[in-house]
Amino acid sequence: MLEDKLLVWKFNRGNLGALRGVYEKYKDDLVTLAAVLLTDVSSAEDVVHEVFVSFIESSRKFRLTGSLKGYLATCVANNARNRNKSQRRRSGVVPDEMSSAGADSDNPELAAVFGEELRQLSRALGQLPYEQREVLLLHIYSGMKFKAISKQQNVSINTVQGRYRYALDKLRSMLNGEVEK
Repeated sequence: MLEDKLLVWKFNRGNLGALRGVYEKYKDDLVTLAAVLLTDVSSAEDVVHEVFVSFIESSRKFRLTGSLKGYLATCVANNARNRNKSQRRRSGVVPDEMSSAGADSDNPELAAVFGEELRQLSRALGQLPYEQREVLLLHIYSGMKFKAISKQQNVSINTVQGRYRYALDKLRSMLNGEVEK
C-alpha cells in the first residue's frame, strides 16, 4: 500500500517510471480479471490498455484514497461491463448464452497461458450470471470489500453478499461435477 502511494505520488509529478511500475505490477492481474469478465476474451488486453490510457489522462489530478489495485480493478470491471453491453446490443445475444460462449473459446494461446485448471474455472465462471461473477472476482481476486462493491454497483451490501454466496455455491457444484466426471 505504501509502495502504491509512492508510485502514485511520483506518477502525479510526471514520472513515467512510476507509471511503468504500476503497469508492470498490476497488468497480469488486470488482464486476467478482464479475460474472465469479458464475453470476448481477446479484448482483455484492450480493456486494460484503455484503463491505463484513462489513468494517464488523470495524472495530475488522481488521488489515491484506497487500494490502487482495487481502483484499477473497478475501472477494468466497468470497462468490461460496458464492452459486454455494447457487444450484446450489436449481436442481440442473451447475456448468459454469450458468457458461456466466450468461456468455451478454443483459442490455443489461452490454453497455453491459462492451463487446464484455469480453463475449467473460466468455463465455470462463464456460466455464472454476470453480476455474481463480477462480485466474486472483485472480492476474491481484487480484494475489494463488499461495501466498495455495493457502492460501485449501486446495490445494497446485502445484495452483493448474496451474489457472492450464490456464486460460490454455484462454482462449487459446477467444479465438483466436472471433477467427478
